[in-house]
Amino acid sequence: MKSDEFELLSRLVKERSRLVLTKDKAYLLESRLLPVARKHGVKGLEELVVAVRAKPDGPVARDIVEAMTTNESLFFRDVKPFDQFRNLVLPKLLLARAARRTIRIWSAACSSGQEPYSLAMILDELQAKIAGWRIEIVATDLSNEILDRARAGVYSQFEVQRGLPVQYLIKHFKQNGDKWHISDKLKSMVTYRTFNLLDSMSVLGQFDIVFCRNVLIYFDQATKGRVLASMAQLLPADGVLYLGGAETVLGVSDRFEPLPGERGIYRPVPPSAPLQLKGAVG
Repeated sequence: MKSDEFELLSRLVKERSRLVLTKDKAYLLESRLLPVARKHGVKGLEELVVAVRAKPDGPVARDIVEAMTTNESLFFRDVKPFDQFRNLVLPKLLLARAARRTIRIWSAACSSGQEPYSLAMILDELQAKIAGWRIEIVATDLSNEILDRARAGVYSQFEVQRGLPVQYLIKHFKQNGDKWHISDKLKSMVTYRTFNLLDSMSVLGQFDIVFCRNVLIYFDQATKGRVLASMAQLLPADGVLYLGGAETVLGVSDRFEPLPGERGIYRPVPPSAPLQLKGAVG
């Protein structure tokens, strides 16, 4: 790929999504954008760039951004965050929300749905304890195409073998040929919405739990600070934020602090504490 072609495509992706692509990621551009070229009937990346230059706001540019912002997703990814949800976070919130009996969960950048469906399986497992509760899972992503996949709930043999316990596969999926279809019950437990993390989050409402795992690593420091500051405004004092294993709020934002004794979970700082956002876009 020529240098000017890489610069144009990486600039397009950063302007629309704030995802930062360095030159060592040129292979990622090629692997993800060749299917986009085939979809639009052009021969390769060079003609794809020509199409973007001709219509910077056209469907080709949109599909490029969607292809580059679609991240890998697994059922019960890393296991421990879901154990923490089941054994620590959810029990505490069930006690704290006993009067209103509602809990809202946000799965941000949900990709093809494995994360929100994993949460739904846990909630289904605990249905006797949460009978009479309204527990809402809102899952968002920038890509309309990947959200259509998530809503369909159809996965390959390879996808269901990655992290999904066999008892959940038997209980919640039906096999049709070489595909596995998730149950209508689980699909009804998740609401999918198209959303860009750079937009105003107030339209989503308040949440008790936010999963934003393995997303911030793709942003520059300033954008990380903006996203965390916005998420802090959505959570109550006892709300929690999940980040990926390679992510942290330390040195990025003072709007969150680690939950004592728990890796990968953060809570909003007390309202009385001085707030100082680091790396903010000014």
